[in-house]
Amino acid sequence: MADCVEQSVRVISDRLLQQGLDGTRREDLLVDYCDALTEQSVPLLRLHVAQRALHPEIGGLGLIWWREGTVVEESYPRSNPDEQWQVSPLFYMLQNRMLSYRERLSDGPSRFTYLNDMRRMGATDYYARTLPFERIDPDRAFDPQQPPEGAQLTFTTDAAGGFTDTHLEVIDRTLPVLGVVLKAAAHRRMAYDLLAVYLGRDAGQRVISGEIQRGSSTEITAAIMIFDLEDFTSLSERIDGKVLVDLLNDYFGVVVKVIEQAGGHVLKFVGDGLLAMFDFPTESEAADAALAAAHMLIDEMAAKMAARTAAGLPVTTYTLALHAGDLLYGNIGGDRRLDFTVIGPSVNLTARLSGMHRSLGRRVIVSDRVRDAARARRGDLVSLGRYMLRGAADPMELFTIHRPGD
Repeated sequence: MADCVEQSVRVISDRLLQQGLDGTRREDLLVDYCDALTEQSVPLLRLHVAQRALHPEIGGLGLIWWREGTVVEESYPRSNPDEQWQVSPLFYMLQNRMLSYRERLSDGPSRFTYLNDMRRMGATDYYARTLPFERIDPDRAFDPQQPPEGAQLTFTTDAAGGFTDTHLEVIDRTLPVLGVVLKAAAHRRMAYDLLAVYLGRDAGQRVISGEIQRGSSTEITAAIMIFDLEDFTSLSERIDGKVLVDLLNDYFGVVVKVIEQAGGHVLKFVGDGLLAMFDFPTESEAADAALAAAHMLIDEMAAKMAARTAAGLPVTTYTLALHAGDLLYGNIGGDRRLDFTVIGPSVNLTARLSGMHRSLGRRVIVSDRVRDAARARRGDLVSLGRYMLRGAADPMELFTIHRPGD
């Protein structure tokens, strides 16, 4: 029997290590682990794995595997734990700093509603393990919104008599290897998530793929958007700091959603404004996407301002500038502090356009290059005249978006 256990542990561990070296997705890795357990005669009915995530919206990631082939991937919002979670065996384990918990479901009803549900489905045994990815501080108070980094796994069987000691030994002895591989996969996922959050999807992907040398850049042709909130300085002097941050987040939440829905990329936030680009295979596609975003933004911002006004919250207006041109997209900065962004005369001219709002009395200003490249919505653009902008070689015709009823 000991030789059989050693053989099973070696086979499963070798598969896990190879999956880790191959950079296999966390979800595929766990499915393969379940397949390996069942191939080594561990009568697994269901596996559930939950891990903490490092993401502003997602608090955790989960996967549920069923023997008949169903695999469910889950994400849990970063919010107060719901009632179902607070009465679960896993929450009980975290709260009581338990690394393992077992309950033979065939012995009778459980204190946990979930386990009683599994018992009615024919489950006979339940085994849960916590795999910490960091040394646990015994003096640290339990925080349900910030559990320790690691993984929690539950193993359920419907075999008569439940898990045997041999089954549990195979599970226990393969878990350290699984933990190391899961930790590597989790950190890889966190790196992708955080780079996407702080740099944007495209820039984050480029950085994690190795585009990190200072000065390395790519020549692209894209549409550029500069969004700004108006009268922000005076507003910041009149309202509380927390209210001001909430206002920024409320408005930026709308703008970022619109830009991403239109296929654009937010490059950076600068105070009360942001810089975004629309990088498509052709300049016409980029111009169409930028104009589509502008139209959506007009509608969404109107709805947002109306909602804030109805709620008695402070409001402010905004300005939008659109231009297109050739850009350098890449790493700019110092030896040890870089930014992945765009530079070039086209960016500077977009900033000049943004400065024309007050003198022209228009909230949205679009350059003639965007108008000329666009194939859709050109009929909504109304000329504001030709102007000589600082840094431009020739006068530029400027446009605004005219909507029925404006």
